[in-house]
Amino acid sequence: MTSVIWIVVAVLSTFTVGYMGYSRYLSRFVELDDDRETPAHKYEDGQEYVPAKKPVLLGHHFSSIAGGAPIVGPITAGAIWGWVPALLWVAIGNPLMGAVHDFISLSGSMRHEGKSIGYIIGEYVGERGKNMLLWFAFLTIILVVAVFALVVGIVLNAFPSAATASLVYIGLAFAFGVYLYQLDGPFLPGTVVFVAGVFAGVWLGIQYPLALFPAVETGAYPAGTIVLFEFLGNGAWLPGAVMSADAILQPNVAAWVPVILIYASLASALPVWVLLQPRDYLSSFLLYSGVGGALLAIIVGTLLGTSAQPLTIDPSIGAYMGFFGSELAIDTRGITPLFPLLFVTIACGTISGFHSLVSSGTTAKQLNKESDARLIGYGGMLGEGLLASVAISTLAVAGATSAAAGGGIGGALPNFATGGGIILTSLGIPQSFGAPFMALVLVSFLLTSTDTAARLGRYMMEEIVGTRGSGTTTGFSTDLGSFAKGRYTNPVVQSLVAYLLVISGEWVTLWALFGGANQLLAALALLAATVWLANWDESKQLASTGVPMTIMVTITVLGLSWVALWDNLYQKLILGNVTALSGQISAVVQMGLAFVLIYLALSLVRIGYGNITSVRGGSGAAAEPSDD
Repeated sequence: MTSVIWIVVAVLSTFTVGYMGYSRYLSRFVELDDDRETPAHKYEDGQEYVPAKKPVLLGHHFSSIAGGAPIVGPITAGAIWGWVPALLWVAIGNPLMGAVHDFISLSGSMRHEGKSIGYIIGEYVGERGKNMLLWFAFLTIILVVAVFALVVGIVLNAFPSAATASLVYIGLAFAFGVYLYQLDGPFLPGTVVFVAGVFAGVWLGIQYPLALFPAVETGAYPAGTIVLFEFLGNGAWLPGAVMSADAILQPNVAAWVPVILIYASLASALPVWVLLQPRDYLSSFLLYSGVGGALLAIIVGTLLGTSAQPLTIDPSIGAYMGFFGSELAIDTRGITPLFPLLFVTIACGTISGFHSLVSSGTTAKQLNKESDARLIGYGGMLGEGLLASVAISTLAVAGATSAAAGGGIGGALPNFATGGGIILTSLGIPQSFGAPFMALVLVSFLLTSTDTAARLGRYMMEEIVGTRGSGTTTGFSTDLGSFAKGRYTNPVVQSLVAYLLVISGEWVTLWALFGGANQLLAALALLAATVWLANWDESKQLASTGVPMTIMVTITVLGLSWVALWDNLYQKLILGNVTALSGQISAVVQMGLAFVLIYLALSLVRIGYGNITSVRGGSGAAAEPSDD
């Protein structure tokens, strides 16, 4: 039987070559210079622009980009098409496309006042392109907030111990922020004490698991679980709640979703030093331990045979299970062609447009010096690729489930914790501790991504409406514009829309569109980078960003076309597989959204291509990269 260690060896090999070679070339290519003042210093305001130490900012960036998608996507893809196709897309695509995307997005934003990729597009192709991209990004952000809040609820329902541990580490993050920035406490001793507190929180969570409402199925919670609102009944009255053990939105999940959204709204409005920086720094140790510990455990368990069970690939996971996927996948999802759906299913583990919003949103505003961009931008994405490889490894060890193969996040997420717990037994960690620990690792990723997304949504709206007293061409009145971009009002609007989306059940039908929108955003971020480089200097080569952009546009347009024409038009409407009026309306809406996304992307590509050919063709003068 094939050992799981080959998954690790393949990824570590390509990632090492990418970081040691390609990232060094890219750093010289964009002319990183520590003598140049970064936006964090130039516009330091104690709120958004706050210079951060490299390990602190790396913790924030890595925690923010690594949500649930690099876990769900690889597990789902591996269960459908086999572990080899999933592994190859992560191992090759990440260093050549995803890491380039993140690094260039961060570098470009750093040279443009820490503004978003939409602002960069606007600088070179005009307001129309800018507003199209910003609206696209803002709507994608709402989908991200909705999906991540739901996924946190699913994990906290499956592992109540992670709920207690999460509350502990959020409280510690507040205290650490005060310790560092108000009391001016020494950095290293504080790190030791507070990181120890985070790991103690894992033990506390195992001792005192926490749920909001009783489990639908008797015995689903660990013994001794504290059910906080048991006096209010079984929670069937909660909006969207379904009283079924097979349902995703069980009462406890339905109760956690608004709690997470309220938390995200508050956290996104606070100054970054209060919670964002200290929390992400502390959680980074948890995340590094989870990802690094799992990789080390695979190596140790394979070489020394110390794991509770052999770390070999389960027979239910084939190396390659056909172009149209496994029989299990076909039974649950219908025909699923490897091209282009594999490349849309595995998004964040290889390349993700959401990362460009983080890179050009919060991270660019906290970069202490330009050379930090190499580790944080390029290296941070490689870190997410390692997480994706761990996800594939957990699937390989635990075996496929119908939920994982069918694309169900309800099956994929517990699979990560269960398989991770088995792997960690190689280091002598009991599975009863390892599984909740991996669940907390997952929740840590998700919490940071959720409130970072809400903060980024506010940044998007600020640029749409106009910031720093600038005018606006969007048609917003002053009062409405102030409300739309308000520090406290904007996150509330985002969270409210996200909550309505979750409890309506439409998140299930929109999941494929969420993936498509995310990948299209990656293509548009690469377009913005290519336009910037073309206008910067005629000697700048455009292949490093232009080739990945072309690949992603092609893949995503084909993938969204498949969703619109095959999954919805043919399967649901022409064949009549969906008879309910609500389902038919949903199919029409999905088709419309898919074609709108395609039109928007192709329009922006056309505008950007026109600018590039104008500049490189000699009919326009190249613009200097903005340092203002």
